[in-house]
Amino acid sequence: APWKHRPSSAAPCALQPDPPAILAMRGKATWEALACGPEETASESANVPTTEPSGEVAAPKSTGEEPAPKPQEPAPQAPAPAASKPAPPTEGDKRRGRWRREAALAESDVPSAPLLLAVEDVSDSSVTVSWEPPERLGKLGLQGYVLELRREGALEWVPVNSRPMMVTQQTVRNLVLGDKFFVRVAAVSSAGAGPPAVLDQPVHIQEIIEAPKIRVPRHLRQTYVRQVGEMINLQIPFQGNPKPQASWTHNGHALDSQRVSVRTRDQDSILFIRSAQRSDSGCYELTVQLEGLEAKAAIDILVIEKPGSPSSIRLLDVWGCNATLEWTPPQDTGNTELLGYTVQKADKKTGQWFTVLERYHPTTCTISDLIVGNSYSFRVFSENLCGLSASAAVTKELAHIQKTDIVAKPKSFVEQDFSEAPSFTQPLADHTSTPGYSTQLFCSVRASPKPRIIWMKNKMDIQGDPKYRALSEQGVCTLEIRKPSPFDSGVYTCKAINVLGEASVDCRLEVK
Repeated sequence: APWKHRPSSAAPCALQPDPPAILAMRGKATWEALACGPEETASESANVPTTEPSGEVAAPKSTGEEPAPKPQEPAPQAPAPAASKPAPPTEGDKRRGRWRREAALAESDVPSAPLLLAVEDVSDSSVTVSWEPPERLGKLGLQGYVLELRREGALEWVPVNSRPMMVTQQTVRNLVLGDKFFVRVAAVSSAGAGPPAVLDQPVHIQEIIEAPKIRVPRHLRQTYVRQVGEMINLQIPFQGNPKPQASWTHNGHALDSQRVSVRTRDQDSILFIRSAQRSDSGCYELTVQLEGLEAKAAIDILVIEKPGSPSSIRLLDVWGCNATLEWTPPQDTGNTELLGYTVQKADKKTGQWFTVLERYHPTTCTISDLIVGNSYSFRVFSENLCGLSASAAVTKELAHIQKTDIVAKPKSFVEQDFSEAPSFTQPLADHTSTPGYSTQLFCSVRASPKPRIIWMKNKMDIQGDPKYRALSEQGVCTLEIRKPSPFDSGVYTCKAINVLGEASVDCRLEVK
């Protein structure tokens, strides 16, 4: 205790209790233990202090011995007591002893500082902090925690909650962008608030950085095909906060500002070409950058035009009512693959052209059912996604279907058996196709009697599937795949079966 006392075997230490408001915060036994020395706290229950009407601590009786002050307390400035009878404590001694008694009790009753104060989350308008309960809760128990903020450069701590709250995590909202402030939290009991736990670094309320992300429209995730002269207008949305920087490249090089214009807004970038040319084909890459983060998206553009006509055409043979033609592929396919050839015939008498074959892939064909006595011209067009070529390759000579005299000359003949097992004269060829554009597979089979044709994909029968259309005419077997996708890639098999046997050919189709 911070005041003087005189030990006596006859009279114990007696204290005057504090007013009721203080007594409610501290236990009476605690006051007695701190007010009396170690020897006196072990005395009998008759040594309990008594309450005086004045509210002060009653002075102990004299025993003829001089008091011995504790080393840490300076001797009060009081008159020296007589050798035979000690002097009573002065008013200053009483006030100083009572204040130190309260400080010692308050220090033991208040909780210690909360542990592990940390920032859980920071947004552009709020901050969430958490902490752990203190090691020492105090003798009177814990009432809650008080969270306080102090702006950087200010001296005053502002409480967030006016009353203690029994939570170990709290979110402060409606903060101003750009603010910097320190955070501290203190545990509170009936005896008062304990020492606070303070964050080492200030919390900075700043704009949240959202990583850039590009959302490519579905129709641009595969090759974007346009015709020469058409307009190209690509709008690519992206995300990012704050506004990211967007840039475009064409085949890894900067864009030609004379032909391509780019406009970038807060949430999208627009690439515009007024009149597309074949040189505009290639890979366009959009890069979105934001403070060291970036996102990229590649868009393939194919600018096409009508193909050129076949280089040459000639009439190979004419017999009966048939004519055989041969031609060479065009030198310019229009920047894309050919869909086939269109073969037409015209009678010399009428001069009208009639289509004989459409999207025919080989470069040789036999035209049948020609009328006897007529002369025919033939022409061939190339075809791609843009349509037929502007001009056609026309045969220079005419095919004359000669009239022959029919003379009945019955002859004896020996009937021969022309039956044979199926055999493929033209196998399937491996093929690569573009997604979304129909493609065809061709092969030629020879058999007698006429064989039954079965198409399979990866050894599975695809007959009856509406995605496929199978045709067989004059031994030429065709499988048309409508608008293929990468899922349609695989090994396709054409199997021919008759009573004499069977044969099959395979090819691989890649759709990419």
